[in-house]
Amino acid sequence: MIKDNQKSLNRLHIVIDAILIIAAFVLAYEVRFHVLTRFSLFALSQNERYYSLAKYAENLYYLVPAYLVIYANCGLYRPKRGGGGRLEYWNLFRANILGLLVFATVLYAIRENDISRGLFVTFAVLNFSFGAGFRFVVGRILKAIRRRGFNQKHVLIVGYSRTTEAYIDRVRQNPQWGYHIHGILDDNMEVGTMYKKAAVIGTCDELENIARENNFDEIVVTLGINEYVKLERLVGICEKSGVHTKFIPDYRSVIPTVAVMEDMDGIPAINIRNVPLNNIFNSITKRVFDLVGAVIALAISFLPMIVIAAIIKCTSKGPVIFSQVRVGLHNKEFKMYKFRSMEVQSEAKEKKAWTRANDSRVTGIGRFIRKTSLDELPQLINIIKGDMSLIGPRPERPYFVEKFREEVPRYMIKHQVRPGLSGWAQINGYRGDTSIKKRIEYDLYYIENWSLGLDFKILFLTLFKGFINKNAY
Repeated sequence: MIKDNQKSLNRLHIVIDAILIIAAFVLAYEVRFHVLTRFSLFALSQNERYYSLAKYAENLYYLVPAYLVIYANCGLYRPKRGGGGRLEYWNLFRANILGLLVFATVLYAIRENDISRGLFVTFAVLNFSFGAGFRFVVGRILKAIRRRGFNQKHVLIVGYSRTTEAYIDRVRQNPQWGYHIHGILDDNMEVGTMYKKAAVIGTCDELENIARENNFDEIVVTLGINEYVKLERLVGICEKSGVHTKFIPDYRSVIPTVAVMEDMDGIPAINIRNVPLNNIFNSITKRVFDLVGAVIALAISFLPMIVIAAIIKCTSKGPVIFSQVRVGLHNKEFKMYKFRSMEVQSEAKEKKAWTRANDSRVTGIGRFIRKTSLDELPQLINIIKGDMSLIGPRPERPYFVEKFREEVPRYMIKHQVRPGLSGWAQINGYRGDTSIKKRIEYDLYYIENWSLGLDFKILFLTLFKGFINKNAY
């Protein structure tokens, strides 16, 4: 059955990871001392010596088990069914960075100056590449096998609710997960009721007998929220059967997001909203990404910004840079910078006015830089200051924040992260005079699914389709 296969696969996975770590280390040695030394930047001085491969290989006695422990703690040996590949690659990247930091710290602590730090950096790059390549190939093979009906996980569903239908929808949409639904037990639906080829086969009272007579890999409890009085009894039966049990709560109408469980000294607590950037490691990673990206972008755009500033100064009266109060992280106000694209107006009008098509306040150069989003370039300064991020929900003026707070459900959640120069909503066309509700849907998706890979994707798409704004007037 699947649970036995999973144990064998995990053991094999660990063995292969150990082999890949050794291979990456040996190759890193060859690259560092026999390939890179051909280039003047990495060349060794005439009198400079280095340890033999055999001497370096002594590090593998503790490096391999340490990396495997880090891999396990980063979730690389958890079951992959129903999970996303992007998350696994991110965990692998995180594990290698953590491993690199640990060994750099150890070398510094023991004052070992004869070990090449360059070798360990090369090893980290190669080890991540080997690990990612291996997981990609295995993932493709397993998906192909499961799509053909092999390596299936046999599942019994208990309870029929909105959550049941949502669960079946996901299983049907992802045959590569390899789930085979045996049937549904429910006290309210007639036997024979079908939903996407999953049939009601009995009542909840039959759970014990059906579980005993069949060799299920998993029982999924999806009771409706109004039937939770049965939950303790049914979970007890599932536990008695010895079958792995999964409970999917019916709380979508209360918590419309991906919930994260937290253990408060033995008391389980559900976080209403999962915000990956609340994690200190993720937060630091994103901040470094923002600083490096903003400095590079400033260097590239410096001359165009000088030209734009000169044209603005020569064609209309007023300052070149326009600052406007916006609401950012944790609802704190900050001054956001833009190239001035409109005639100077009173502060009272500016606070509440929304730019419309053929707006007479927009200058000639202003119309161009708004359409091409070049007016946003001074926000690179905001990013360096820490007011903003390269990627995130766009910030809004305080007047409109108060207005949308009451009109748009979950609007204020966007302020749990730094606002961005570009964002998931913007590259999907929701910017300027477009639906605020749709914009928030995309912003919430970004907030709940953040990863460095997603930031790179949005940045890449911004470069190719995010600058021209047909909704900017």
